[in-house]
Amino acid sequence: MKFFLKPKLALLLLAVAAAHSAQAQDTLKVTLQEVVRIALSENPTIKVAGQEIKLKKEARREAYSGLFPEANLVGSYSRAIKKQSFAMEGKVIEVGTDNTYSGGLSVSLPVFAPALYKSISLTKTDVDLAVEKARSSRLDMVNQVTKAFYQLLLAQDSYEVLLKSYKQSEDNYNVVKAKYEQGSVSEYDKISAEVQMRSLKPTVVSARNGVNLATLQLKVLMGMEAEVNVAVDGNLKDYEMSMFTRQAMPRPNNLINNSTLKQLELNALQLKQNLKLQYTNFMPTLSANFQYMYTSMNDNFKFKEYDWRPYSTLGLNLTIPLFKGSNFTKLKQTRIQMKQLEENRINTERQLTMQATSYLDNMAASSEQVVSNKEAVFQAEKGRTIAEKRYEVGKGTILELNSSEVALTEAKLTYNQSIYDYLVAKADLDLVMGEEVVME
Repeated sequence: MKFFLKPKLALLLLAVAAAHSAQAQDTLKVTLQEVVRIALSENPTIKVAGQEIKLKKEARREAYSGLFPEANLVGSYSRAIKKQSFAMEGKVIEVGTDNTYSGGLSVSLPVFAPALYKSISLTKTDVDLAVEKARSSRLDMVNQVTKAFYQLLLAQDSYEVLLKSYKQSEDNYNVVKAKYEQGSVSEYDKISAEVQMRSLKPTVVSARNGVNLATLQLKVLMGMEAEVNVAVDGNLKDYEMSMFTRQAMPRPNNLINNSTLKQLELNALQLKQNLKLQYTNFMPTLSANFQYMYTSMNDNFKFKEYDWRPYSTLGLNLTIPLFKGSNFTKLKQTRIQMKQLEENRINTERQLTMQATSYLDNMAASSEQVVSNKEAVFQAEKGRTIAEKRYEVGKGTILELNSSEVALTEAKLTYNQSIYDYLVAKADLDLVMGEEVVME
C-alpha cells in the first residue's frame, strides 16, 4: 500500500515499523509511547504552539533593538508661496528664496528610556508564557492521545469478547440443531439457541464500527493520513499489574506543575510588570540626536548650479511629563485586574484540587472493581462450563445455557470497562498534576 506522509512523520513511522518487523506488512502496530511521540511531532496544534514561542522570541528581539541607535537618511523640499518680509526705514524687504532643499543623515539614541527597559522585561515574560502554553498544549495532546489509545483498546477488547460470544452462541446453535434433528431436544431449544445467536450479530457489527471510529480518531490526533492502517499493540489486561503498582504509591498532594496555575502566575507577573511600565509615564525621558545635513536655497530649478552647504548638530532631547489624565485611570484599571486575577487563581486552584481528588477516588474505586470483576469473570466461566455439561447430559435447559453465556459476556465487558475507567482517570490526573510521563 502507499503512504502519503510528511518526511518527518515518515521517519518516525519507519522507526516504529523497524521495531515491529515481525508483524504484517500492511498494518502498523504502535505502542502508547510511539503514538504519543508521533502526535507530539505531527499534530498541527503542537506545531502552532511551537511557532508561537518563536513569534514571542522575535518580539523580544524587537524590544531589545530599541536600545540601539536609529539612523535614517532624511530629505525635505519646501516652496515659498509668500516669502517672509519685514519693514525697515519705510521699505518692505523680503528674505529667503523660492526653493529650499535639505538632506543628510539623522541618528538618534535613547539615553534614558524607562518605558523601553520595562517593555524588555515584559517581553521576557511573554516568552515564558508562550513556553508554558506550549507545554500545556503538549500535556493536553498527551491526554487526548492517551485516552484515544485506551478507547481503541477498549473497543478492540469489547469486539473480541462479543465476537467470541457470537461464535460460542453459533456453536451452541449447531449443537442444539443437531440434537433437534436427532429428536433429543425440543424445537423450543432450537429456536432459543437461534434467537440467542442472531441477537448478538448486530452487537458485533456495532462493536466493529466502534473499533473503526476509535482508530480514525486516534489517527486524526496523530496527524496521520486516513490511508495508513494503524493498530494498537496490546490490550487492557496488560495494564492490570501497573494499576496496582500505581495504587501502592503515595497520593500526589500538590499542583506545583499544573500548567493552568503556572500560566496564571505568569499572567500576574505580566500585570505587575505592566503596572511598572505605566509608572514610567510619570518619568522623564532623555535621548541624544546627531544630524549631518546639506542645504541649498535657490530661486530657480537649475540643479547643476546649486550650491550645497553642509552643517551638523549634536543635541539632547529631554521630555518631562507634567499631566495626562489617562495615566491615572490606567493604573487603577491594572490594579483592579490584578485583584480579579488573584480571585480567579484561588478559585481555579480549588477546582483543580477537587478534580484531582475526584480522579484519585475514581482510580481507587476502579482498582477495587477490577479485582471484583476479575473474580466475576472466573465465576462466570465456571458457570458456563457447568451449564454446558448439564445441558449435554440433559439436566439443564437452554435458558440456563443462554443465561450463562450472557453472564460471561457481561462480566468480561465490565472487567475491561473497569480497567479503562482507571486508565482514563489516571490520564486526567496526569493532566491536572502537570505530569508529562506516560504510564508504561
